[in-house]
Formats: sequence, structure tokens, C-alpha cells
Amino acid sequence: MTSLAFVDVSVKYGSSTAVQGFTDTVRPGEWLCLIGPNGAGKSSLLRSAAGLVKHEGGILVDGSPLHLRSSRRRAALVAHVPQSPSMPDDMTAAEYVLLGRNPYVGYFGNETKHDRMMVARVIERLDLEHFASRRLGTLSGGERQRLVIARALAQEAPIMLLDEPTSALDIGHQQQALELVDSLRREHGFTVVSAMHDLTLAGLYSDRLALLHQGHCVAAGPAEQVLKAETLSEFYGVSVSVHHEPDGTVVVVPRRTVPLA
Repeated sequence: MTSLAFVDVSVKYGSSTAVQGFTDTVRPGEWLCLIGPNGAGKSSLLRSAAGLVKHEGGILVDGSPLHLRSSRRRAALVAHVPQSPSMPDDMTAAEYVLLGRNPYVGYFGNETKHDRMMVARVIERLDLEHFASRRLGTLSGGERQRLVIARALAQEAPIMLLDEPTSALDIGHQQQALELVDSLRREHGFTVVSAMHDLTLAGLYSDRLALLHQGHCVAAGPAEQVLKAETLSEFYGVSVSVHHEPDGTVVVVPRRTVPLA
């Protein structure tokens, strides 16, 4: 059970500020979902926690600065699913998922039976067995995205950073992937921070939402507090209807601004 804290985190690219003073603590086993329009700073915040971009402020794991950890130890603590991962075309799907076990393999060692069993289990749970032996270059975008999620799950890191993890998936595989992430975090206490564009899915699977706009957090809390029509209209510039289902699900439905003829 591991917590992740952002303390006044800012990310800049030259003179452009992508994230400004973000502060939040994600409790052990909690799922925080970052939402907001394109360019709001969601990916930059995740990349800062993954150690991929420089940042100001503090990022703490269980109260200790993450930047003080070695790259190997960081990989054992934090798994990152990027939007556009680099995937070698000549590697098989199973070999790619096995890379998730690298933090636990010695510099001159080989994967253990446990490592291969873990990979096989993840491949099975994500319904990937039928193309496990295929080369990555022969797979569709959705199939490749499922493998990136599988690799992160095989990593068994207590913190998972998911950047648009289902953007290339059909509705069935979206649900399958998110259900698996959710079930594993409940079983093992994973802490999850994701960035998602689908607001209904974001509210359905996460415990809390943080709405970013131009690098600032402008709203935070459970879905029923953040996913309000007037809030989404202000920061997304859209017209939507927000429906509350009996089970607590918040459904966001776009509305046409031009009446049908």
C-alpha cells in the first residue's frame, strides 16, 4: 500500500508552463483521474511523476522524495502507460509484456519462472493469448495499446500512471482493461493516477477527479461534484447533459448546439 503526493508541482517547457502548482495526495489504493481539455497539463503531470520531464516542487512516495530513488527502484515503484509508447516491430507480444519484469531481474540474470507465470497470467486476463507470439509490427493500434497496459500490470509496481489507457480500444476492451486495473488495485492495493478524455468512464472507475485547465487544477472531488454541466461548459466549452444513475454512475452526454431540422 503506497501513497503518491504532488506538492506544488509545476512543469515548464522553455517559457511555456504546462502545469502550475499542482498539489494533491493520492492515498494508498486510491484512484485519482485527471481530466481536462487538450493541453490542460494532464500528460505533463503524469510524465513528471514517471521521471520523464523535469519539474519544480515535490513528488513523494510514502513521504519520501521520488527523485532520490535510483532509476531501477523507481521502476519497481511506478509503472507508466504513455499515450504513444515506443514499441519495436520485431519483438513478439509476449516478449514485450515480459519487459515489465525488468526491475526484478539482476543485471546478469534471466527471468524466473515466477516472472513468466506473472506475464502469462496478465496475458490471459487481458485476452491476449491468441496473438502472444505475433510480432508487434503486425498488430493493430488497439492490440498494441492492450499490450502496453499488460506490460505495466506485469511490472507489479504499487503505483500505476495511465495516460489515456483506452483511447485506441473498442468499448468492450475499454471495459475489460479498466475492470482489470480496478480489480487488481482492490486486490493488491495499487495506487492509480490516470488521465482520461471519456468523462463517464473517468467518473465510473476513479474515486476522485481533478479537472485541469491551462495547467491549473480548477475543480477536484468525487464525480458527482466535478462532473456538472456548468463546470464542463466553462472549462471545455461544450454543451452537455449530466445524468445521475441510481447506482451512482454519472453519465455525461454531449448535446447538439444546433437543433435538428
